[in-house]
Amino acid sequence: MRLTASPPAAPVPLDKIDLYDPGRYQHGEQHASWHALRTTAPVWAQHTPEGDRFWSVTTYRDVSRVLMDDRRFSSAHGTILAVARGDSAGGKTINLMDQPDHASVRLPTMRTMATRLVRERRERVRGHLRRILDGHLDHGEPVDFAELMLQLPMAGVGEIIGIPVRHWSSIVRWAMAGVAPADPEYATGSEEDTLRHAHHELMALFSDLIGQRRRQRRDDLISVLLDLDFGGRRMNEHEVLLNCYSFAMGAITTTPQVASHMVLAFADQPQAWRTLRANPDLIPSAVEEALRWASPTNHLMRRTLTEVQIGDVRLDEGELVCAWVGSANRDEQVFADPYAFDPGRTPNPHLAFGVGAHRCIGGPAAQVALAVLLEELIARCDRFELAGEVTHLYSNFINGITHLPVRVRTSDREVALP
Repeated sequence: MRLTASPPAAPVPLDKIDLYDPGRYQHGEQHASWHALRTTAPVWAQHTPEGDRFWSVTTYRDVSRVLMDDRRFSSAHGTILAVARGDSAGGKTINLMDQPDHASVRLPTMRTMATRLVRERRERVRGHLRRILDGHLDHGEPVDFAELMLQLPMAGVGEIIGIPVRHWSSIVRWAMAGVAPADPEYATGSEEDTLRHAHHELMALFSDLIGQRRRQRRDDLISVLLDLDFGGRRMNEHEVLLNCYSFAMGAITTTPQVASHMVLAFADQPQAWRTLRANPDLIPSAVEEALRWASPTNHLMRRTLTEVQIGDVRLDEGELVCAWVGSANRDEQVFADPYAFDPGRTPNPHLAFGVGAHRCIGGPAAQVALAVLLEELIARCDRFELAGEVTHLYSNFINGITHLPVRVRTSDREVALP
C-alpha cells in the first residue's frame, strides 16, 4: 500500500470506502478512508464478498482495547479477513489460541527470542546481513531492494526457529505465497493451487525438521515446541507442525515489508535519511518509526465472546471485529504529524507488534535485524533515489512491497538497485 507523507486532501464519503478489496491496497492507499472512519464512523460495518459482516475499529484507543481484551475478543476463530468464516487451525496455533492455551505456548517459546538473547546474536545477524547485501551493493548490478529484503527475517530468526540456511531463500517465497496467493509475484496457478503448493512445501520442510529434532534436540524453537507442557500433555505432531508454520509466517511476512517501506520513505523524504546519517544515535528511534510507518500487518481480526460496547455501538456475541493497526498508527490524537516519517520521533507507542497477550514474540528479533540493517546502510549509502515503478502486494492483510527499484548513491560511486 502506498504510504503518503501528507494528510488526506479531502474527506472520503463512507459509501466509497471498501476496506476488504485487496486491489485497493495494491494500487492505492487506505489512509484517507481510515482517516474518514476515525473522524466520523470509528465503529463501522462492512461485509466480505461472501456476505460475512465485520465491524472495523480504526482509532488508536479502540484498536488497543480490542487487542488488549482477550476475555471478550477471541483469536481462536481466525485473525485475518481472508478466513472470516473460520480458520481451520483455530485453537491449535499460538496466534489462534485463547487463554489458557495461549499462555502455555507463549511463555516457553518467547524465551527463545528474549531481548537479551537476540541482542547477544547481533553480530551473527550482521554477518548474515552482510552476505545478503555485499553481492549487490558493491558491484553496481541492478537489484530489487524488496526482493533483497525477503532474506532479512531469516537473518534475524532463521537459526532461532531452527531453519537451516540452505532453506532460507525458498521458505520466504512459500510464506509470502501463503499470505498473498493471488499476487502475481507469488502465484503458481489459481489462488487455491498456490495455497496448496505453498502449504505443502512449508509443511514438508517442517515435518522433516521436526523429525530431526525428535532424534536430537537442539537449542531452537522447534525443540522447545516438542517439549513444552500443553495443558498437561505434549503437543501432537500436527500441533507442532502448525506452530512451526505460524512462527515462521509471522516473521517472514512482516519484517521485510518494514525494511522496504523504510527505504522507500528515505527515497521519498531524503531529509529523514540525512538526519539519520548525521545522527546514528537515532537508529533505535528510527527503527520504531519504521515499524509505525510501515505497519506491516494492516489488520488483526477478533470475534466477540459476549455482548460488548465499543463507542456508541453495541455488538452481539459472535460478531467479527477488525482492528486496523495501520489506521491506529496514523491516529492524530496520538501521533503528532503522523504522515511524516520522523526518525527521531519520541514517544512512539506504535502498535505494529500488536499489544497485550498476543503481542508479537518476534518483536525484539525484528528490532535487532532492522537496527543492524540501518547501521550497514548508513555505512554504505549516501542517499536513495527511486529508479522505476514501485509494486505493492495484493493483500488487505500484509502491507507489502514486491518490487522496489531504487538507485543508491554511495560516497565513492553510484550503484543501481532497480
